[in-house]
Amino acid sequence: MGKKRKQQQRVDDGISASLPKQEAVTLADQLAGDVLAKLKAAKQDLSAKEQAAEEERQAQLAFERKQREKNKTFEELLNEYGDKGSKF
Repeated sequence: MGKKRKQQQRVDDGISASLPKQEAVTLADQLAGDVLAKLKAAKQDLSAKEQAAEEERQAQLAFERKQREKNKTFEELLNEYGDKGSKF
């Protein structure tokens, strides 16, 4: 097993070494301009949707927190704020 792995590593190193570094082409270079623009627009749209979903989630959590506070019993309120409340 060890011999096969070493041979495979040598073959992989030979392939990457045979490509000149000056001819390395990026994905952006390979894609046409309109395709690249569509991808960028889709990325911006997705990030906007994710941000809106996160804001909605935060608003929902705040609403639920408020509702739990609103629906507390007198005993729960007394236990939580009994010593902290202002005295008249």
